[in-house]
Amino acid sequence: MTIKDTPEEWEVRATSTPFVGNKTSVRTDDVVMPDGSVARRDYQVHPGSVAVLALDDQDRAVVLRQYRHPVRHKLWEIPAGLLDVPGENPLHAAQRELYEEAHVKAEDWRVLTDVYTTPGGCSEAVRIFLARDLSEAEGERFEVEDEEADMELARVPVGDLVRGVLAGELHNNCLVVGVLSLVAARGGDGLDALRPAEAPWPARPFES
Repeated sequence: MTIKDTPEEWEVRATSTPFVGNKTSVRTDDVVMPDGSVARRDYQVHPGSVAVLALDDQDRAVVLRQYRHPVRHKLWEIPAGLLDVPGENPLHAAQRELYEEAHVKAEDWRVLTDVYTTPGGCSEAVRIFLARDLSEAEGERFEVEDEEADMELARVPVGDLVRGVLAGELHNNCLVVGVLSLVAARGGDGLDALRPAEAPWPARPFES
């Protein structure tokens, strides 16, 4: 038996968009179930995101602490951002986010993992990259605003992050998935066996 997610689309009898926001919207679909009945499903339509687990030569990850209003927490996270432009190359977006949020650049990029953050209620797909061989970016720092103006930046040993995740002290989806995927990759075929940075991403197709 092959354990692999497969694309599938059930019939939609009716659809509407009762809310349109700045970056996302809410859609309501009437979906035909396997027994022929119709069920209404509400979900957030999301453009997709990228995140970066950036490791320095001391095996520390670049993390930032940011206020997240929906959960009323300041969360430790890895650099991440929206795919603002349809069809945008996710690697280019990830490089931009690492520069803007941490003022760091990386020479070695791999795909760590691809996830749907909340598939029961949101269409968001995230590609998490592993970035290594770090150095300070050139030029002026990106001017931050809103929640990012209060952002803290740190470099934390991977082992400390793993302990924080398993202790229930760190909760950001991309950080949790990224750090545990890194540990799994190291315990498996190794980091050099990870997919290349430009690997296809069916959830959010892009041009190289």
